[in-house]
Amino acid sequence: MPDVRLASSQGKWILLTTVLGSSMALLDSTVVNVALPRIGRDLGAGLAALQWTVNAYMVTLAGLILLGGSLGDRYGRRKVFVVGVVWFAAASLLCGLAPNAGVLVAARALQGIGGALLTPGSLALIQASFHPDDRGRAVGLWSGFGGIGAAVGPFLGGWLVDGPGWRWVFLLNVPLALLCLPVALRQVPESRGGRVHGGFDVLGAVLGALALGLVTYALIEAGADAVTAALAGVAGVAAGVAFGHVERRRPDPMMPPDIFASRQFTAVNLVTLCVYAAFGGFFFLSVIQLQVVSGYSALGAGTALLPATVLMLLLSARSGELADRIGPRIPLTVGPLLCAAGMLLMLRAGPGASYAADVLPAVLVLGLGMVTLVAPLTATVLASVDVDRAGLASGINNAAARAAGLVAVAALPLLTGMGEEAYRSADAFEGAFRRAMVICAGVLVVGAVMALGMVRRPGEDCRRPECRRHANVAAPPLETGGSGR
Repeated sequence: MPDVRLASSQGKWILLTTVLGSSMALLDSTVVNVALPRIGRDLGAGLAALQWTVNAYMVTLAGLILLGGSLGDRYGRRKVFVVGVVWFAAASLLCGLAPNAGVLVAARALQGIGGALLTPGSLALIQASFHPDDRGRAVGLWSGFGGIGAAVGPFLGGWLVDGPGWRWVFLLNVPLALLCLPVALRQVPESRGGRVHGGFDVLGAVLGALALGLVTYALIEAGADAVTAALAGVAGVAAGVAFGHVERRRPDPMMPPDIFASRQFTAVNLVTLCVYAAFGGFFFLSVIQLQVVSGYSALGAGTALLPATVLMLLLSARSGELADRIGPRIPLTVGPLLCAAGMLLMLRAGPGASYAADVLPAVLVLGLGMVTLVAPLTATVLASVDVDRAGLASGINNAAARAAGLVAVAALPLLTGMGEEAYRSADAFEGAFRRAMVICAGVLVVGAVMALGMVRRPGEDCRRPECRRHANVAAPPLETGGSGR
């Protein structure tokens, strides 16, 4: 039984290293969008390269995050976490030194692999290291500090872009890793999963990532080369079909098809796809809109969206408690509708937009919608499967959210007629942005309708989320398979 106490010096060091490790990946998911216009100008890149700057990371992270958790259970959570930190830092260094967009995109894909190794390990190390009496408080502190990191991310990213330059958005990860590594090696005990058996579903992970990558490529390149895009799309669908076939036949699949026998689990994942597709499109485009059209600095654009993250950090625990009392259907219906209203209010953020009158109301309404839905969504995912599959269910839900976000980033410019040079022209970008916000709002309404018609109240005897405070806008919190209520 793990016996490290939170009040001990070792407990504090463990908490520090897990917070530093998870913050590296979390910061990258929140600060890079702010830097996109400056990256495009400095590297002479078109819109497609900016899309890939976001999506190359998301493809490998979403495709491999389940495999990363399994590797930690088998070979040692600390070992895989350390490898992930080193890998992520090395890829971040390559991003910061990238001489052109092609190298940057390749380095971002490598970053995603590192993120898939270290992200599941942060919470798993806390679960495996702390005494059961201290575990809940340790998880609460970890999620709280992580939420603070998510809140600071856009502000920090904007300051770096306007000051030392966009390359420091990536280079910042190197000193964080140098702080994290010696503590992890000296203070964090090694642990492994107690019921690990069988092999690894490497083929399934590769096919899943390949399907996501090819479909993303098809959507991004459709406007420039329709034939190549169509071939990539067909190949992506074929890879997806092969992924499903492999998962059905393997004795130890990464994503067991029978987990979707739970109608509740399937319904909540469909809602997740809608919600996080809209979020992915919104946070990709809105910071560009504020800089290109409204004339905000990178710091101003990053800070403009900060209230939504702060609301999530402050109120997500209370939202989860409310959903425990009234059930998830109402929050999962009302939350997306509030988010849709916030995105429609963002249509006011045109040339010379006032922050207080035009942007802040949209961000506040969006933040309240996110507060309303994210905690109940996670709780419903965990409650929809057997307790011993809670970690797997959370991983699938997290991967689904990230996949939805990357598809939205790929598809929205195509659907709205956003050309390669659109982000250089205020008039061209504003028209496409307005159409994109309407599409995102519509997708959220679809998610609300699904929740209203398909989500049911779970039973009383079910696992509750351990991460009560959550402020990551890219995906719902990733829970482990440990016991918790």
